Amino acid sequence: MNDAELAALLKERAWLEGDFVLRSGRRSSYYLDKYRFETHPALLRELGERIAAQARNGGDPPDLLAGPELGAVALAASASMASGLPFLIVRKEQKDYGTSNRIEGVFEPGQRVCLVEDVVTTGGAAVAAVEALRGAGLECRRAICVVDRDEGGADALARAAVRLYPLFRTRDLQTV
Repeated sequence: MNDAELAALLKERAWLEGDFVLRSGRRSSYYLDKYRFETHPALLRELGERIAAQARNGGDPPDLLAGPELGAVALAASASMASGLPFLIVRKEQKDYGTSNRIEGVFEPGQRVCLVEDVVTTGGAAVAAVEALRGAGLECRRAICVVDRDEGGADALARAAVRLYPLFRTRDLQTV
């Protein structure tokens, strides 16, 4: 599947128009419903392969991938299977039972991790996940998302010393 075909399928499957309140609190006339593309096997497989390829690009490949709950876990799992890299799950909050972990999975402090995200708007959730990873002693300087809405998320991550690599931007989907 080429970029144009994938963009068209993402738009067909997940682009909703109306009046929406985003996680950031902002209002939007469109919404990208990540669950509509993350629950479609062919789309999830293709996105996982692309995320895996992007994670391998660059001079400092990661040891691990990480997906914040709940939205990016399926993407991180798919990219893990495509790349052979183990993945971690970043909880929104530390759990208060069992192992009391905020970061789920096996890792060693000092390992390099690439954050996997679905849709990035202001970057607040992604930055919080990076902080949790760093708090566990992991190094995180790269993030990959399926769609960057170009509403400040890349800048917020840059302020946290993380570079965002989007597979698509909103304008890529608007033009198909």
